[in-house]
Amino acid sequence: MNYKKELEDLILNVIRQNGSDLHLGAGRVPAIRVSGELIFLTKNPILQANDMTNFLSEMLDQKKIDKFMENQELDFSYDFRGEARLRGNAFFQKGLICITLRLVPKVKTLEELNLPPILGDLARKKQGFFLVVGPVGQGKSTTLSAMINLINNEQARNIVTIEDPIEHAYIPHKSIISQREVGIDTRDFHTALKSVFREDVNVIMIGEMRTPETVSAAVTAAETGHLVLSTLHTNNASQTIDRIIDSFPGYQQDQIRSQLSSSLLGIFSQRLIPKITGGLIPAYELLLNNNAVSNLIREKRTHEIDVVIETGTESGMVDLNHSLIDLVRAGEISIENAYQFSLNPKGLKRMI
Repeated sequence: MNYKKELEDLILNVIRQNGSDLHLGAGRVPAIRVSGELIFLTKNPILQANDMTNFLSEMLDQKKIDKFMENQELDFSYDFRGEARLRGNAFFQKGLICITLRLVPKVKTLEELNLPPILGDLARKKQGFFLVVGPVGQGKSTTLSAMINLINNEQARNIVTIEDPIEHAYIPHKSIISQREVGIDTRDFHTALKSVFREDVNVIMIGEMRTPETVSAAVTAAETGHLVLSTLHTNNASQTIDRIIDSFPGYQQDQIRSQLSSSLLGIFSQRLIPKITGGLIPAYELLLNNNAVSNLIREKRTHEIDVVIETGTESGMVDLNHSLIDLVRAGEISIENAYQFSLNPKGLKRMI
């Protein structure tokens, strides 16, 4: 088998069907995910153990293969003909190799992504801490890429991204953009973050907040004149704040609470909802930090933040249920999917 051609054909299949992911595993046929649904490529032969080893050899150099065999899992990126990038994860199950590849969408504008213009206003801020949150596969990295590219196209800034692995590749326009990949360009997120203080950086994009040390360095950077953008795997704004604070030992929580209350710009939580006409469209919640929110964070009353979002429409905040209802009324999504993706179905029912 020509493994390079076979891999390219499978990736092209994902692209042609507007899919998002490719799943390869020994003992089963390949599968792709399209509009949230898995489709098994039953016309393809069942993959064998040696097929998986050869696919890996097409995507990784020997150093990374050795690292994978040692750690038994690996995150990586793969450039497809210079036309597309994929984020990969290789792992073992029952002693057999599996690979998941996610197609990284090309960098788009906020308008093309159906995202609110206020994200552009936040991207133009000189300093502060802004988070995009949501479950895996909900477009967080794509949203951040649109914000980074807006800065790149409008302002002369020094931008550093710290990622594991690098996903969207940017072409510098008005800005300097340095993209650092953990494990290749830097040892870890925390080390790279400490380094940016000596690199005359304006904007820092952190692929994911994984440790308290990374969070602490990011918040400190936001306090000291940097715009810091990052992601977290949380469901909504109030849960995000609690998750950040709870990740620290008790004796440090008051300090991080105080820092967060002053440095936070906002939290954007998003979901990709299947459209009636096919494809996906985002529904979202947006928390903007103001005096009321800052006081709630400082006074350990984050459970009241949801109410502030619901009543903060005039100041630019967006409640997820209102976003879902707007999509239903516009004929974009079904009421069934609105209920499925709502975090407060009873509240949604009262709005209908």
